[in-house]
Amino acid sequence: MRALIGFALLSFSLAVPAAGQDVSLRGLGRFDGWRENALIGYGLVTGLAGSGDTRRSAVTRQALRNVLSRLGTTVSDDQISSRNVAVVMVIATLPASANVGDRIDATISSIGDARSLAGGTLLMTPMLGPDQRPYALAQGALVAGGYSFESELNQQQRNYPTTALLQGGATVETAVDAHILKPDGQLSFLLSDPGFETAQRIADAINNRFGIGSATAKSADEVKVRYAGDPAQLTTFLAQIEAISVRPDSAPRVVVNERTGTIVAGGDVQISSVAISQGDIKITIKAENIASQPGYFSGFASDVRSLVVTNTKLDVEEGVGDTVVRFPNTTVADLVQGLSRAHVNTRRMISILQAIKTAGALHADIIVQ
Repeated sequence: MRALIGFALLSFSLAVPAAGQDVSLRGLGRFDGWRENALIGYGLVTGLAGSGDTRRSAVTRQALRNVLSRLGTTVSDDQISSRNVAVVMVIATLPASANVGDRIDATISSIGDARSLAGGTLLMTPMLGPDQRPYALAQGALVAGGYSFESELNQQQRNYPTTALLQGGATVETAVDAHILKPDGQLSFLLSDPGFETAQRIADAINNRFGIGSATAKSADEVKVRYAGDPAQLTTFLAQIEAISVRPDSAPRVVVNERTGTIVAGGDVQISSVAISQGDIKITIKAENIASQPGYFSGFASDVRSLVVTNTKLDVEEGVGDTVVRFPNTTVADLVQGLSRAHVNTRRMISILQAIKTAGALHADIIVQ
């Protein structure tokens, strides 16, 4: 049986890892200045069927009074007792380039003691940027991904009904545009996965396309690009750069998730010659309590009690499916396939990979999630 396993492992160790592929620059990074912007707002949700904030929420009563006063209605604090209103926070993401009238999604979450936002409607809420300027207005009916019902101490809840989505319910009121071209006439291309070799390959590819001196690899995560053309043709120039394809240098990494038993590794992650011994030792401890009853005594004696005796039995059982295998210089992909043929489960594979890394035979970083 072990001979068959060794033959299977040897056959898998002869596998050839797949070669890297060229990737366009739009998939490797972004230009400095091209980024999304966070928006936040504070508003009210109405139309809730008794699942809104209670009277204990003074913030809700104050916000409702402010809204009614702007609409020409004056009410006192004692006159507000409805549970159909909830105070919420509204967040959204403004694209790097947006025009007036564009619609974006917004997420609404309760900050009071409301039980559910299902069926509610968000009143007009200004969406502010980091500079405290309003960039969008959010308003409309909410879509909650859950529900919560309660009656006579019985409650049924699904997901989180205190968070809802306002799809396309925020309208952009201030146009924004990314500023990519620096005053000195240079662009900065930022790599998503920094690497010196990848940055140099990007610079070489741009120089081959637009001429020597057009690009310089400044660091592992930034490539400087010089642009001396017409600013009106900048969009065309950027599109041509994003269409350039290079072969990125993949960092040797092994990502493991112990909770789900998942292993993800590049096909070319190398492992030096190593021997693996995988076996089980099963230890079982059994405790048995026995009560020793005293014999019969005539009359009653307060100092006579039962005696409880505990007997402990320890069993040690060695696994019958122990496996000892040897791997020549190979890759993580071949190792995992070989261990699968040896019926080693995923969680044990993770322990084996960590032990190989500790032994210095795994030439990659192990990232545990």
